[in-house]
Amino acid sequence: MKRDAETLLFLCSGNFYRSRFAEAVFNHEALRRRIPWRSESRGFSPHLATDDLSYHAQQALELRNIPLALTRRKPTRVYLADLESARHIVCVNEAEHRPALRRQFPEWEERVTYWHVHDIDVEPPGTALPTLEQNVLDLLAELEAASEPPEGPALATPCQEF
Repeated sequence: MKRDAETLLFLCSGNFYRSRFAEAVFNHEALRRRIPWRSESRGFSPHLATDDLSYHAQQALELRNIPLALTRRKPTRVYLADLESARHIVCVNEAEHRPALRRQFPEWEERVTYWHVHDIDVEPPGTALPTLEQNVLDLLAELEAASEPPEGPALATPCQEF
């Protein structure tokens, strides 16, 4: 990751499925669009993950030709330093993650963006992952628009005479 890039942090429960998929999609699109943002992902309870990456996330990324290298290799727990180093933070499911954030990092509860993408026990991957992908693309469009210079004539700078 480039040091001059801003960091976006995706949070979910196990850092195994949704946040990892979002991380890879975001990084792929940010590189493709050449915008100075990169994402990381973490989980509140990564010890619950049984593998390094969900089969559903892996299949969905491969279907989209997104390299698996654009997501972390192993599920990782979120720490305060992760929150502090991120410019923008997204919890992928408010009902699930707001209580975890409140419990572990109460001062951060109102400082993140909440989405509403459910885990596999509530919403099948065939609908959850496309919804998550669209949320990521919408967020990228917002970040891209915010980084564009304002429209209108460029301001002329006075020439210095030597």
